[in-house]
Amino acid sequence: MIIFLFFYTAYALANFYVFLKIKYTFYPATPVSIFLGLFLLFITLSPFLIHLYSLRSQRTLSRVFAYIGYMWVALVAFFFTTGILFDLYNLIIYISEFLLQKDLSRIMVSSISTFFIPFFLSIVFSAYGYFEAKKLRVERLTVKTSKLPEGVNKLTIAQISDLHLGIFNREETLERVIGVIKDVKPDLIVSTGDLLDAEVNHVDYLADRLKRVQARLGKFAVIGNHEFFGGIVHSLKFMQEAGFRVLRGEAVTIQNLINIAGVDDPTIKSFKYSRTNLNEREILSTLPSNIFTLLLKHRPSTNKDALGLFDLQLSGHTHKGQIFPISLATRFIFHYHTGYLELPGGSAIYVSRGAGSAGPPVRFLSPPEIAIIEIVSAKETQR
Repeated sequence: MIIFLFFYTAYALANFYVFLKIKYTFYPATPVSIFLGLFLLFITLSPFLIHLYSLRSQRTLSRVFAYIGYMWVALVAFFFTTGILFDLYNLIIYISEFLLQKDLSRIMVSSISTFFIPFFLSIVFSAYGYFEAKKLRVERLTVKTSKLPEGVNKLTIAQISDLHLGIFNREETLERVIGVIKDVKPDLIVSTGDLLDAEVNHVDYLADRLKRVQARLGKFAVIGNHEFFGGIVHSLKFMQEAGFRVLRGEAVTIQNLINIAGVDDPTIKSFKYSRTNLNEREILSTLPSNIFTLLLKHRPSTNKDALGLFDLQLSGHTHKGQIFPISLATRFIFHYHTGYLELPGGSAIYVSRGAGSAGPPVRFLSPPEIAIIEIVSAKETQR
């Protein structure tokens, strides 16, 4: 909730910045300023309104409203970032003029330019980010272990994370993911949360498509925060109809080949039906320690008491910020931001950038991914 408030406050301030830029660049008349202020107030509230409207309205109208509201989020993020750089540059020149007692106005950027250059760049970056969000990448990771049974040299896992099936991410997004999985033919498919977005009632029909994708060792999933936002009962029904076994504070051993444990997203403890009170150490302690253990956990946080009891934790949630320069902020918020990192006690974590997008259907310098993880026998690699 704190993170949400942080970003929403930043979004509100960015809209206020847009208001000031227009006001002090074009000096509109009072009625125009009032209309502009009301419009920006409405658009600031649009993320809340989009969710409410999508639950009560037709699918097509919901998408149109959502595209307008969420594309504005991306535009404002880019406009604020580039605009503030020009403003800081002019401020430095102004301070230098005062300190040096020299006229440096010739190297200052005009007020009209400090508006239209960021305006143009925000359109270009948003357009590029819209298409980048459609370019799914396959990230491959090899993990060596001595815990595979004799005669088993490799297990292949496909990790889907943060697909956010909903208003924007639908057939096209899902088919890209399915295409990769069919090509790889993994032994195991896992979903590490936010398979669904908050607006889940528009995508029930996609469960059947996802169900057709199978793996010989099964499909497992955990709950992310967006499954709770959209309604946990509805989300669980979708995931089960899609062929996933949802692990909620549970652990299983599959054919004596691999252990899998899964927990609910740890930040939704206030929601009804959440199971965040279960102890990770107790869950993992029930598993045979001589078998490779996979921990599925949506948010990339680690429990120090559980370190050493799992070999690899698969997470998502961060989107690597989704839109640069927001990624600079998320890098400070999340200790494990993206990619693979070794942990104490012989454990490790891999954080996916996610296959979909949350909010704006835009990704900038953070392309979507599906991770293909190969668990390889260390004995085999030494031969």
